[in-house]
Amino acid sequence: MKKILFLFLGLSLLSSCVSKKKFIDLQAERDSIRMSHSKLEEDLKECERSKTSFRTDLEMRGNQLSAREAELAAERSRAKSLEDQINNLQVTNKNLLDRLSDLSVISKSGAESIQKSLEAINQQNTYIKDLTGTIQRKDSLNLALVMNLKRSLADVNDEDVNIEVRKGVVYISLSDKMLFNSGSYIIKPAAETVLGKIAKVVNDHNELDILVEGHTDTVPIKTEFIKDNWDLSALRATSVVRLLQWKYNVKPERMTAGGRSQFVPNDTNATDQGKSKNRRTEIIILPKLDQFFQLLEPNAGGKK
Repeated sequence: MKKILFLFLGLSLLSSCVSKKKFIDLQAERDSIRMSHSKLEEDLKECERSKTSFRTDLEMRGNQLSAREAELAAERSRAKSLEDQINNLQVTNKNLLDRLSDLSVISKSGAESIQKSLEAINQQNTYIKDLTGTIQRKDSLNLALVMNLKRSLADVNDEDVNIEVRKGVVYISLSDKMLFNSGSYIIKPAAETVLGKIAKVVNDHNELDILVEGHTDTVPIKTEFIKDNWDLSALRATSVVRLLQWKYNVKPERMTAGGRSQFVPNDTNATDQGKSKNRRTEIIILPKLDQFFQLLEPNAGGKK
């Protein structure tokens, strides 16, 4: 009888142990499932964040493309206007030729006058055609420059860098908080990388000149080394020019540095936000001045 009792107790203990082990295994499996579920939830949140970021970037790219298309449409309209002028001059030219066809009713002096007028019109036609072609080439170059610069600086905060075409040339506006510490003209190490990317693009276009302008807000400054806002703006411009020359091999004869002080603001100086926009350094990429003035000469189109 005792043997049977001991056997029963042994089987009961063995059954209890097996049940406890299964329970522990089930707990471990439950914890693993919870961890997997938590990871899946985190992955889902990350996907949502990536999707939102992608949509924002897509909208920004769409806005940039719309702006470029608007600029291109404006330039096409300007080219169409010049072509209309050419067509009007050609009509006038034809009418004069029709009148010359009957010299019997025109005096010698009148015929000579008409001939001179025709020669002048032909020169104007040539000049307008050359000017139209030059404008179209310049606009295409500006568009290529803007796209290359924006692609190179895509990882830079939009508040720190603004690239646009104004008055027919490319403007790169850099915020002072990215370039300099307050009241300083020493370029921050992190900003050197941005200037290096700009230098790489402008070095691919040796036919263009570079004007660097420093701008300040209306808050006056006077230190041992800086006399006033004129001084600070000029020193900041020359700091940028020196870095482009010494570190990134931009040819010095292509560059001009100038200080504009507080007198060409982008925004009001009545608010902190406006002052922040006014404190900037602008890199302006423009055609060489000698080529520009040659283009404006009245007989430029007729010269060989």
